[in-house]
Amino acid sequence: MSTGPTHAMSGLLAWAAVTAMAENHPIGQLTPQSWAVGAVLATGAALLPDLDHPSSTISRTFGPVSAGASALINTISSFVYRTTRTRKDSNRDGGHRGLTHTLAFALASAVGTTAVVQQSQKWALPALMFVFAGLAVRGIMNDWCPQKDALLITGVSAAITVACVAWTAQTPASAAACGIAVGVGCFAHYLGDAITEQGCPILWPIPLMGKTWFPVAPPKIMRMKTGGTVEMAIVGPLITILSVWLSAAALQQAGALPFLESFDLLPI
Repeated sequence: MSTGPTHAMSGLLAWAAVTAMAENHPIGQLTPQSWAVGAVLATGAALLPDLDHPSSTISRTFGPVSAGASALINTISSFVYRTTRTRKDSNRDGGHRGLTHTLAFALASAVGTTAVVQQSQKWALPALMFVFAGLAVRGIMNDWCPQKDALLITGVSAAITVACVAWTAQTPASAAACGIAVGVGCFAHYLGDAITEQGCPILWPIPLMGKTWFPVAPPKIMRMKTGGTVEMAIVGPLITILSVWLSAAALQQAGALPFLESFDLLPI
């Protein structure tokens, strides 16, 4: 898998790109407040699939609570892998890069998020914001000590949640935007994993070359080593630069950056 910061920033990049380039679609016409909520959700959702790995740093975001959730997700993922793999699929445990690394999971997460927020707007959005803000902070601040930072991350997540929820009007449209943000974040994670050495089973359960868990990936020469020089020196910085640029373009489009009105940040 790519490192936490790369995944987190890729989620923000994906959200910024979708909203900045959809000027004539409702998702590109969000208020600055709703855009900010979506940015937090997408950044956090870009870490969500790795909760299937109990040893991952992200699984210790909220201490024993997230560790327990990760263990449960890993068990379910392992079961689904064992019961749906073919003879051509590898004979592995299947917990990591399994069910949570598929488009089916991303779609279910997007639809589920939208439905929950629409039905229970008073408590659902704050709860989701808290969880995804924690994942986002954990991913970006990857070098924090995972054994001691759970309480601090919890506090920061709570502060972000209070600020965003108090600032944002909760409507059916904003609920749909929340769902899209989570789906976009998950998909960004899959793309990041797909260009690493192991690939990513994005298209499960569609059989490809006799495998239901076919690892989608480019040719080996185009793949990168997780945490290697290419990711840390090229891919990571590039994603960060693009994230900042497209975020500014999306916020400019939403009317949040009037001092940049004379600049065309997205000349397309």
